Amino acid sequence: MLKKLLAAAALAAMTISVMPADAAKVHGVGCSGPNLEKTEAAIEAMADGDTKYAAEREIAAAQEALLSGKAGICSQHLTKAAQAAK
Repeated sequence: MLKKLLAAAALAAMTISVMPADAAKVHGVGCSGPNLEKTEAAIEAMADGDTKYAAEREIAAAQEALLSGKAGICSQHLTKAAQAAK
């Protein structure tokens, strides 16, 4: 377990170091109750289909991460859901 965690941390560090400079300009959606509600409302208004179902899965993952105290992961999932709802 510890080896997997260390490997994941090393991979994340390598990924961050080779990311393009303009990737830092992308703003994610902050993980908060109002942002979750707003994104959920936008997803509800979407037509049924694969995109909507993927966005619903991202919302569920964001809520689970928020309840686990993982705000960064929550923000990542919430950003993906918000992008799908656009």
